[in-house]
Amino acid sequence: MNATSPETTDSRATSGTATGTATDNPLLAPSTLPYGLPDFAAIRDEHVIPAFRTAFVDHDAEIAAIVANPEEPSFANTLEALEASGRLLERVAAYFFNVAGTDATDERLAIEAVIAPELAAHMDGVRLNEGLWGRIKRVAELYDGPAAASSGPDAGTGEVPELDDEARRLLDKVVRDFRRAGADLDDEGKTRLKEINSRLSELSTAFGENLLADTNERAVSITDEAELAGLSQAAKDNFARYARKAGRDAGWLIPLDLPSVQAVLTDLESPDARARVYAASIARGTGEGHDNRPVLLEEVRLRAERARLLGYDTHADYVIADETAGDAAAAKKLITDLAPAAVANAEGEYKRVADLAAEETGNDAYEGATEVGAPDWPYWAERRRSSEFAVDGEELSRYFQLDRVVRDGVFHAAKLLFGIEVVPREDLVGYAPGVQVWEVRDADADSDADASSDAGADSGIGLILTDFFSRPTKRGGAWMSSFVEQSHLLGTKPVVVNVLNIAEPAEGEAALLTLDEVTTLFHEFGHALHGLLSDVRYPRFSGTNVPRDFVEFPSQINENWALEPSILSNYAFHVDTGEPIPGELVEAVKRARTAGEGFATTEYLAASALDLAWHSLSPEEAAAVGDVGEFEQRALEEFGLDVANLAPRYRSSYFNHIFAGGYSAGYYSYLWAEALDADGFGWFADNGGATRAGGDRFRSLILSRGGAIDFTGAYREFRGRDKDIRPLLERRGLSGADASVG
Repeated sequence: MNATSPETTDSRATSGTATGTATDNPLLAPSTLPYGLPDFAAIRDEHVIPAFRTAFVDHDAEIAAIVANPEEPSFANTLEALEASGRLLERVAAYFFNVAGTDATDERLAIEAVIAPELAAHMDGVRLNEGLWGRIKRVAELYDGPAAASSGPDAGTGEVPELDDEARRLLDKVVRDFRRAGADLDDEGKTRLKEINSRLSELSTAFGENLLADTNERAVSITDEAELAGLSQAAKDNFARYARKAGRDAGWLIPLDLPSVQAVLTDLESPDARARVYAASIARGTGEGHDNRPVLLEEVRLRAERARLLGYDTHADYVIADETAGDAAAAKKLITDLAPAAVANAEGEYKRVADLAAEETGNDAYEGATEVGAPDWPYWAERRRSSEFAVDGEELSRYFQLDRVVRDGVFHAAKLLFGIEVVPREDLVGYAPGVQVWEVRDADADSDADASSDAGADSGIGLILTDFFSRPTKRGGAWMSSFVEQSHLLGTKPVVVNVLNIAEPAEGEAALLTLDEVTTLFHEFGHALHGLLSDVRYPRFSGTNVPRDFVEFPSQINENWALEPSILSNYAFHVDTGEPIPGELVEAVKRARTAGEGFATTEYLAASALDLAWHSLSPEEAAAVGDVGEFEQRALEEFGLDVANLAPRYRSSYFNHIFAGGYSAGYYSYLWAEALDADGFGWFADNGGATRAGGDRFRSLILSRGGAIDFTGAYREFRGRDKDIRPLLERRGLSGADASVG
């Protein structure tokens, strides 16, 4: 049973009115729709809490049956039985946490506040069940103790069946997970651990709720159109529509995305407007009634206490011991080794944009970088990029129509590489207006099957839902998640979702994307492929159930196809003229990609440094922290990442990844995985690019195996050697950095 929620809530309660019968509550019965897609039209919010509570009881009964089994513990009656348990809870949790993240209404926030701590307590009850743990240990002893000597294909008794590689990995993984969850603690320790986990669940939900509310409240209101100078008409129209959605009768409303630097800063000509947007962005999570600082301080203290309780020095040590990096020292080394070169590049970039500002404004005060502040740096950097590399971001976006990028770019690349087709299922509905449902099928199977029926069931791989447009109730950012995970044990095929926050165009107009948004589409579909192409027996290993510092590897590999000539030429056509994107513009884009990498790398490293700094505290050190801002400043100085006019990609009060998501002590993982991506993509470049043979190799060695592999060994088998850090350094313009990092 893998049902999880974020360490998540406030104390508001809600109660459901639906009964606990499948007749009255559609969440209590398996969906009859293709692939188990939830029947969104039938499910109402009032069904959720009763369904969760019924699922808790159901799961408890399944665990009790495993513990009470009179037969001697075996892999089948204990480990496989555990994997097969909790299906109702998994189904309810997958439904609710997906829709709560994409459409966080007040009702759903209230439900999450109630359910998150109950779910945390329930999962503690499973992992700390002494009878269950006793059976798991006895099975482990069969394979690791004296009895293991009689196992194997030549064993005479046959009492200990040989395990295949995936089953053996499952046994090791379950034993490790239970120990890390506190199964070996004494009664007092278990009691305290349950208290900590329950409280962390509440705090994580509170952090996310505060951030969503404060982000919406701080959306920047514009009443004078002159302040929007520099923006395209389409952008201004979008901000006007957003204002209407938020209940404003007139004017424009600029919503805020997750990072410190808002994309709109690159185009706004008004220094005052830029300053207002930037100030609103970096103040998120500090507003009255939505202050995340006391929330995150308590989270840090409790995480440090829990780590010590479980036998680790710090939360970072606890988390990274289960990642491919192996220990916190390796993650810190990645940051400290790259920081000097990144900072030097960023400071050089700053000087150049300040000089450009002085030249264009004729204001000598700009000389020496005395007037270009943090809100202005992105604007002048974009002007420099346009001037030096002849790349106009607005004109570039005219070649990136959302529908063409998706169908003729993202899906086309998947067909070239993996032989799959993605076809619309207009007979199926999503969970919100604008959400599309697609079926993913093996193009090598019967291509004549009707996609609107189950006639081609043998060729069906799974479903993907796409939810691309922003709305006030959607949490910021972009992500992939699952409604159903692939498992041969359970006989399930995957149902996944890709979520973005693209500005919705006016009715009848095409949605145009920035290059960053195009890259994000390819990135998130890379995660989707990891889930869709999974081919494992056990749900614990399905798809993206891998370490955080490996999960980004497939998605970042997939980003590379966005500008691959054979793929780009299939989707990049001018929205007005239909002309293909000019080759000289593509080359200019490629040349410009290293421009600004000093800034981008430094802001990322700074956020990673904050994450590790918070989570490398002992309980005593965590208890002594009083001021969040002072702690941040000290941490940035210690990592050598205190750069004037450059904020971390996320400051602590709006660092959703680590305080309301699953990336605590793991934000470094994006760069760790990029080292694999930059080097790993070299294999494709050396072997013909976007070929079916290359895709099949990546699919068989990486994508299909999910968590059922040794990750370092799998990479070595794919690449033909261990990773080389140099391609990453070259990509980010950091070739002067220590090539031994990572």
